[in-house]
Amino acid sequence: MTAFYHRDNRDHLREPQSMKENTITEKIIGAAIKVHRKLGPGLLESAYKECLYYQLIKEELLVQKEHPLPLVYEDVKLDCGYRVDLLVEDKVIVEIKSVDSLNDIHLAQVLTYLKLSNNKIGLLINFNVLKLTDGLKRVISKYYQAQRPSV
Repeated sequence: MTAFYHRDNRDHLREPQSMKENTITEKIIGAAIKVHRKLGPGLLESAYKECLYYQLIKEELLVQKEHPLPLVYEDVKLDCGYRVDLLVEDKVIVEIKSVDSLNDIHLAQVLTYLKLSNNKIGLLINFNVLKLTDGLKRVISKYYQAQRPSV
C-alpha cells in the first residue's frame, strides 16, 4: 500500500505544483538534517524513513512512501516488488539507509531506481553517521529522458 500525502489534505488527486529538483533536494536534505539532529545515528532504517516522511509532510511536500516501481522487460510490465523508500514531488527518489558505510551496491540501487522510473535525481541518505552530510549522496541519472513514459 502506498502512503500518499496531498498538500491540501483532500481525498482527491490533483496535479502537484511545479517545483525544480534542486529546490526539492534542498528541502529534503534540510528535513533529513532535522531528523538526524533529533534522533542521532544507530536506529533502524524504518525509523528514519517514518520520521523523514513526517518531516517532509510538515514542510508541505508531496510525498509517496514505499512507492511501487515496476520492471518493464521486453514490453512486459513485471511486478517484482521493488519499492522506492520515498518519492518526493514525483521528481526525487529518496533511498534511506542505516549502515556502517555506503558502498557501490547502494549507489547502484539508486541508479537502477532512477532508470526504471525515468526520474532524474535521487538522494541516498545514510543516517548511521555522526554528521549527516557524511552519509549523503546526490545521484543524477544518465538515463533520464525529458519525456517520461506512462507506466
